[in-house]
Amino acid sequence: MKKLLILFAVCFSITANAQQPRVFLMDAQELVYLQSAAAKDAALQPLLANLRRQADKFLQMKPVSVMEKSFTPASGNKHDYMSQAPYFWYDSSKPNGLPYLRRDGERNPEILKITDRKNLGDLEKATTTLALTYYLTNDEKYARKAVELLDTWFLNNDTKMNPHLDYGQAVPGVNTGRGIGIIETNALTSIADAVGLLANASSWTKEKDAQLKQWYAAYLEWLLKSKNGKDEMAAKNNHGTFYAMQVIDYALFTGNKLVAKETAEAAKKRMDNQMERDGSMPLELERTTAKGYATFNLEAWFKVAKLASFTGVDLWNYQTTKGASIKKALDWLTPYFVENKPWPYQQIHEYKLDKIYILFKSAAKQFKAPQYTMSAQLLNYTLTDPVEAILYR
Repeated sequence: MKKLLILFAVCFSITANAQQPRVFLMDAQELVYLQSAAAKDAALQPLLANLRRQADKFLQMKPVSVMEKSFTPASGNKHDYMSQAPYFWYDSSKPNGLPYLRRDGERNPEILKITDRKNLGDLEKATTTLALTYYLTNDEKYARKAVELLDTWFLNNDTKMNPHLDYGQAVPGVNTGRGIGIIETNALTSIADAVGLLANASSWTKEKDAQLKQWYAAYLEWLLKSKNGKDEMAAKNNHGTFYAMQVIDYALFTGNKLVAKETAEAAKKRMDNQMERDGSMPLELERTTAKGYATFNLEAWFKVAKLASFTGVDLWNYQTTKGASIKKALDWLTPYFVENKPWPYQQIHEYKLDKIYILFKSAAKQFKAPQYTMSAQLLNYTLTDPVEAILYR
């Protein structure tokens, strides 16, 4: 027994002292454990095999770029990202259907004609999968592919995206872009973590790392100073929460500690304005897909709190002037998922359980509260994304 305890202590010490990857939203300690246990833990083998199968598919992926779209932004420059507002539709009562009309919660398939948003999402999924697979297997081929994809989107002069979002979520007949479009670059936070996993890859050079951080720093500057950025910063609902998440993440990624800390501190007032005493979030509950948006905004708060912890700001345990908190917001939502409590708000589409499942798993670890593990189990849900499945097993 004594020998077993000594062996456990040595193994724990090795894991604890191993160099942690520079990630901000992923759990660095968990990643170190996964890396050390990947070849030894039998329970991990099917998850790792599934991850590797997905990564092998991405090895065949053609690099994506903002230059692929068949549309050109108002600037005349295809290097500028552009997209169309998802909830706005052709108005048949108006000449040429303009201006478009809003139908909350109803996605217009027309938005898929502009490929930047889908391509950025595909880039996020591919680079995250490839980078995690490289980190866990030390197989350089996965890193090389991730680097190829990153090069194409961010670094290659012929194909790179300009670091701004002047033309995101335009409304035909109304404008050529809005601050609301900034929510589409949430994907960049996962990509920043993927870069952290590539740190030891021979294909990810110091020069590339510096160039990418310069790109992120320029985008952060645009977020802070542009009209669209300021509009999104002022958003009172989930858009404002995700804006704060992006700013803190990119500030940490580029070493701008002052902006990261200031934004984390300011998030307290944002939480004050969003949550009622019981943890409910009225602005999200007004939506036609209220269950989805309430969970979506809480996901943003989990991420903001995780990022804020790097600045010394504790949002996990912060209580608003009304007595609300992140934990109380999750507790308010929980009965609607695990106790079959009737949902009294609109939800015009079927709700997928992946986000609330991840929130329960994250809360169990963060608050050291086993009731959230039980809540996750009661959902009777299995994550299908290979990255999520291994990180939130």
